Amino acid sequence: MPALYLLRHGQTQYNLEHRVQGHCDSPLTELGIAQARAAGAWLAAQGASFERVFSSPLGRALATAEVAREELLAAGLPAPRVEPVDGLIERSYGPFEGGPAADVPAELWDPGETLVPYGGEGSAALRERIVDTLTKLMLSSDAKNVLAVSHGSATLQFKLAWEHLARCEQDVHLGNCCVLVYGFDRSSRQFVCEKIVNQTV
Repeated sequence: MPALYLLRHGQTQYNLEHRVQGHCDSPLTELGIAQARAAGAWLAAQGASFERVFSSPLGRALATAEVAREELLAAGLPAPRVEPVDGLIERSYGPFEGGPAADVPAELWDPGETLVPYGGEGSAALRERIVDTLTKLMLSSDAKNVLAVSHGSATLQFKLAWEHLARCEQDVHLGNCCVLVYGFDRSSRQFVCEKIVNQTV
């Protein structure tokens, strides 16, 4: 069965400052780079040979993907060039982006539809987008293993969409550079979560 390895980006400066990122960007911190290296080393330890590597087009995700890819290559494993995919981008938080997370009038990662009147992206639309994007990516090739790098809120919505089929504990914090491993059934187009791994750096 094909496998999807869904990786959240490493820690950023905005994460440290508790600021809203969304579609705006912030560079990885030194810890964020170390987290990406740890995630790449963990992936290498699994012996996963990735035929495709995808990433959100935002800098923090692309940087995470490149660092993890370096670790895979260093371990002698195939890791093709990173392909940016717009559908893996984080939700838009509208006018709250760049400001304090405390100013968002709802839970930051799962605000439901609260942000829609402000021009942000609701949770229903985000869930539909991330599921559709990853399904199409898995169907677009005969790849056995796919690595995709995305963001906290987007990753959460994907996890929530498939937790009813999960084979592992789902009440798990999605830390920076956590890896969610899914089996993908091409015929039913369903994802089954096999494990969630947080990095300890």
